[in-house]
Amino acid sequence: MPTDETEERQMPDSVELMQMLEARERRVSRQRELLERYRLPLVSFTMNIAGPVKNSPLIRRGFLTGDALLRGQLARMKAKCVHTERIDEATGCEAFYVVDTDARTLKRLTEEVEDGTDLGRLFDMDVLLEDGTKLDRAVPRRCLLCGEDAKVCSSRRIHTVAELQRKTRDILRAALNRRDAETAASLACRALLYEVCVTPKPGLVDRTNNGSHADMDIYAFMSSSAALWPYFAECVRIGRETAENSAPETFAALRLPGKLAEISMLSATNGVNTHKGAIFSVGLICAALGRLEREKWTAPEQVLSETAAMTKGMTARDFDGLTEQTARTTGQKLYLRYGITGVRGQAEAGFPAVLEYGLPVLERGLSMGKSPDEAGAAAMLALLSHATDTNVIARSDVATQKAAAARIAGILAETPYPDAETLKRLDREFMEQNLSPGGSADLLALCWLLHFLREENAF
Repeated sequence: MPTDETEERQMPDSVELMQMLEARERRVSRQRELLERYRLPLVSFTMNIAGPVKNSPLIRRGFLTGDALLRGQLARMKAKCVHTERIDEATGCEAFYVVDTDARTLKRLTEEVEDGTDLGRLFDMDVLLEDGTKLDRAVPRRCLLCGEDAKVCSSRRIHTVAELQRKTRDILRAALNRRDAETAASLACRALLYEVCVTPKPGLVDRTNNGSHADMDIYAFMSSSAALWPYFAECVRIGRETAENSAPETFAALRLPGKLAEISMLSATNGVNTHKGAIFSVGLICAALGRLEREKWTAPEQVLSETAAMTKGMTARDFDGLTEQTARTTGQKLYLRYGITGVRGQAEAGFPAVLEYGLPVLERGLSMGKSPDEAGAAAMLALLSHATDTNVIARSDVATQKAAAARIAGILAETPYPDAETLKRLDREFMEQNLSPGGSADLLALCWLLHFLREENAF
């Protein structure tokens, strides 16, 4: 979310009174045209914005949120919208909706949006009858600042324009920040669920079997995914709150929430580690989203570049002073013996395996009409063949991991999207060798998340 200074640079010039009067005249004229053409009730939607600046990136996002809420209400009520148009000018954002439904029902619906949502106080959704009569509200609007009758405060100029502008910005920022955190967390959990549901997946838990795991099943992954929603939302909030700080400072602020998320995961799964890797990598992506403006969420390169900036120097810091005597984890031992950096190296480099291999294979497959199973499995294999999966090494050795990666690469060279029988055969082979490419599964979850972000409306 932009700071005050950034937002001011992006704002258009203040509009004059005459411009506002002309805009109002055009709006009334357009209302009349639509009512005469369709002879149906009309919703005219504008924003209640005090002061001479009526439009900005922040105000526009608030308006688009209101537009989505109203459309959702209409869809929920199965009210047919026969005509819709939006206007985006310096004088403000406007929208018209001609709806084939009872006008009074429509008025109750718009009042629910105005009175029952966090941004609703800034929405002005007038409902006009076929003859142009505007329906009155059942309850008067309340003042943004004091809660009294808004018309009384406005007519008596009880509050200054500056006070109203500050309050408006506060409402917009709080509501949009909350929605961003909820959206990202929901997509993150969806990505984890898609990853585990892709079937067949060699050596991994899927809808058919538990792969090379005796201690976990698909239900454990579902429980863990649900338990991590608050953590992912918190990561976005941390990213947003530290966006003006250096990227590594945001990363440092994730450390304790990440530890607490592990506790939540283990509690949900009765002590089984289903998502420790995802807590790191998906949480990192969510924090990067918090640091970025919403329109950049649909650009994987920018999101992953932000994760690289956040984790810069992490590997050197984590392994500084490490010796054969002090090395305890598999990751530490692999770094000392072979220079393998694992997920740390991927994160510092901006997850190149995801950007260059996994995500393109996933999205190309989906665009070709492949199912989530087919596209997801192919993306996972592409990741396994191009990134060193330390989970495979932990269950075998480096030579076995390299051999498995080479075998997968050979299969993909002949068939980029292997059929189910090939995948089942690989699954049996991996289980016989007790191999589980859990690192590649975590990267697949990132692919799904970036794909879902690209599909989302960036408002």
